[in-house]
Amino acid sequence: MTRVSAIVAAAVAVVGLAIGGYFAFLRPGADPLADCRRGAVAAGAATIGGPFTLTDGDGRRVTDADVIKGPTLVYFGYTFCPDICPTDVSRNALAADELAEKGIDVGQVFVTIDPARDTPEAVKAFTSAIDPAIVGLTGSDDDIAAAARAYKVYYRKAAGDPEFYLMDHSTFTYLMAPDTGFLEFFSSDATPDAVAQSVACFAERL
Repeated sequence: MTRVSAIVAAAVAVVGLAIGGYFAFLRPGADPLADCRRGAVAAGAATIGGPFTLTDGDGRRVTDADVIKGPTLVYFGYTFCPDICPTDVSRNALAADELAEKGIDVGQVFVTIDPARDTPEAVKAFTSAIDPAIVGLTGSDDDIAAAARAYKVYYRKAAGDPEFYLMDHSTFTYLMAPDTGFLEFFSSDATPDAVAQSVACFAERL
């Protein structure tokens, strides 16, 4: 394992522990959505997510409240990502299509972790090519850093070509809802059907 890979693996592990660790402090039966949660992830997480102000693909400044109006899949990635990001975002779009067939509306949000290259136009082109319903967001370095901290997202610019560089980053998709906040997270190996089933469980109880 390379040093960069080790750093990424460690960061992802820390995020996973952060998501699961604080659930042990909750009283059994205190979570009305417990039946929808997986394994150790047994209750809502107040420490995942939070307020942000970013810029959408049309150049408008929007807040978390503007884009999270119901159950919403939130993913942090970047448009130059060669494989994981488009695969994960496409998986989320397929899950959203499956849910729509059942009459369940789920929002989709893509937040870049590469604001230097990802202009509003770039994120809009990326998201529109996958699903026009996806809201693509960018912003200043400080904007993105604040949003990433709120969602416990790890990201780091990899060494290499100053123009065609890659970004190391965690790859969780977060299921969020207004008022309730964090509901669940999905790793890259979750299938569209698994994501759709999980979201449906929460949507039917919110």
